[in-house]
Amino acid sequence: MSGAARRKAPAALAGYALEDQIGFVLRKAQQRATAIFMRHFGRHRLTPTQWTTLVRIYEKGSLSQNHLGRLTAMDPATIQGVVQRLIERRLITRIADPDDRRRKRLGLTASGQRLVQRLIAKAFKVSSDTLRPLAWHEQKLVHDLLERLG
Repeated sequence: MSGAARRKAPAALAGYALEDQIGFVLRKAQQRATAIFMRHFGRHRLTPTQWTTLVRIYEKGSLSQNHLGRLTAMDPATIQGVVQRLIERRLITRIADPDDRRRKRLGLTASGQRLVQRLIAKAFKVSSDTLRPLAWHEQKLVHDLLERLG
């Protein structure tokens, strides 16, 4: 914000610039990352949270919805909606838990497995495109610092 603009701000905002707040900067970075993700994944009708869910199940095998939510850093309402949409698309399915037939686990369908395998190269591209403005050592530093905050 320019000096003139700061002087015109209400007194209650004295010294406070939205552009300097970490939440605002993180949200802008997230918007950029999401836009890049959608450029690569949009035609596959996948959101970042759906992709995260598919990858976690691919990586870990069948999981309870509760465990999956924890592994994807999603609250119960969010993971429930994501799971329902992926079930409707026949990318994941509910299967009986081998240890307790009363419980259900979530697993990838054959279509879900093929989709993850087919799109993994695009996922690498999303990360490299998102971080492209930074030098390699800056990319690593940003990643490490954000991981510490998370």
